[in-house]
Amino acid sequence: MSLVDAPSFRASSTPIRSTKLPADAYILSIASLPSYYAASASSPSNAIHLFDKARLQNVQTLAGHESSITTLRTVPNVANAATHALLSAGKDGAVKVWDERSGSAALRMTASSAGTASGLLSCDVSADGLTIAAGTELQGEDASILYWDPRSPAAPLRVHSSTHSDDITALHFFRPATSSASTAGNLLLSASSDGLICTSNADEADEDEAGLHVGNWGCSIAQAGWLHDHAGRPAAWASSDMETFSVWTTELDRIQDADIRQPSVHRQDFTWVTDYLIGCHNASSPIGEADNDLCLFAGSNEGDVALITKPTFSNPDTPWVLQRTWTGGHVGIVRAALWDERNNVLLTGGEDSKLNVWAAQQPEPVTSPGKAKRVNDVDPMDVDEDSDIAARKKRRA
Repeated sequence: MSLVDAPSFRASSTPIRSTKLPADAYILSIASLPSYYAASASSPSNAIHLFDKARLQNVQTLAGHESSITTLRTVPNVANAATHALLSAGKDGAVKVWDERSGSAALRMTASSAGTASGLLSCDVSADGLTIAAGTELQGEDASILYWDPRSPAAPLRVHSSTHSDDITALHFFRPATSSASTAGNLLLSASSDGLICTSNADEADEDEAGLHVGNWGCSIAQAGWLHDHAGRPAAWASSDMETFSVWTTELDRIQDADIRQPSVHRQDFTWVTDYLIGCHNASSPIGEADNDLCLFAGSNEGDVALITKPTFSNPDTPWVLQRTWTGGHVGIVRAALWDERNNVLLTGGEDSKLNVWAAQQPEPVTSPGKAKRVNDVDPMDVDEDSDIAARKKRRA
């Protein structure tokens, strides 16, 4: 495996703006709202801070959760009532849709078993806004995917408890990347510490009938998500607690399996070594000659960040490409990265409590017939240590 500089490679060493969370809290996740950026804080605060986009000033603090926040993301639609809504989930068993105007949760759903809250590790909302799914940590012998209709949030519509047998660390509904792409039903991608990555029909009440495809990686999965080719056809990616990275077909056949720490650059004038994966982002247009929209944000133990892509995952020998680096902005582990393509900035947050905004102009894509531009740019994917890798990658602050 090799890593090469992109022809348009750029390095940045000074953030445009920077701020810090109070009480030295870690920044766990970052999300983008129309007027604000949202950042979730680690325990004991477990709060959500809203920052003005223009000045990066903390303009509001939401109460967050009673215990660790495990998911923070923006979703385009909830029950056809809330648009560009801020969604969070936590180990207190709550899923919340926030109204930043009132500073309170406009919608709350609770996961519990026998009267005890079930800690939630993952959450998402379907493209039509009518289904909310959340994944629990292992409780006894069960780890469950719960489905709610947000129009009737008092109790889950159904609970699927046999899809996974351990902590459910990632849930992502499929959203078509282009106007020409489509899918039948609400397709849900799930991943777990049990080593399985699965797709399910979220509209199917019978769990035996809901399961569509299963891939067994054989290692604990910390993160997962979708990627798309030029025609908008989906594939999946996953990363493990041990910093390995894989790519899977729609049918969940594994086509790529690599140690994310191996691709590196060692030159007299420049060195980059990846220590961990921060998260991934789906670019609005594939970068350069890439046949896919996947962008990896990698971090170093020194607090530096790199944007890495791969032109194709169909050939394991194709070199990875180092597109950008952002250095000197953090001390220690960077836990979150958000690429706001509309405003040409990258936001990073770390264990040093710092929230940085960097210049992040996307390299010009190479366009040709058949290379479709993504039209669904709703939410730049929030992406979502050394001796505590497993805990860090599951965001168990």
